Amino acid sequence: MSTTPDTKGWRFLHTMIRVGDLDRSIAFYTNLLGMQLLRRTDYPEGRFTLAFVGYGAESEQTVVELTYNWDTPSYDLGAGFGHLALGVPDIYAACDALDQAGAKIVRAPGPMKLGNTIIAFVEDPDGYRVELIQVS
Repeated sequence: MSTTPDTKGWRFLHTMIRVGDLDRSIAFYTNLLGMQLLRRTDYPEGRFTLAFVGYGAESEQTVVELTYNWDTPSYDLGAGFGHLALGVPDIYAACDALDQAGAKIVRAPGPMKLGNTIIAFVEDPDGYRVELIQVS
């Protein structure tokens, strides 16, 4: 008989995505999506860099880990990864501003299929999709 672990005190820390150009990705997440670069660490022996971006301190918020492997300029996204999701107070204004800034809006704001929630999708420089969800 299996037992369930005691998960009291657990919390979701981050989502990791691999990126082909770290500076380009940091610019997208900070300049276009308004996140902050929280920390960036080079690991020369392993030939990779980790950068963490988010809307607040890692101790309080879930963040995105951008992993840059120095010798890998791009990745196949694969069929298993879906998207990151951000709640926004005015999805139409957010998409207009992102579009004006040159971001690729891959699904304009509107109701989701079979529901009333207003969503949109924007693509980051590596092709990862970020869902924007209208929140009250």
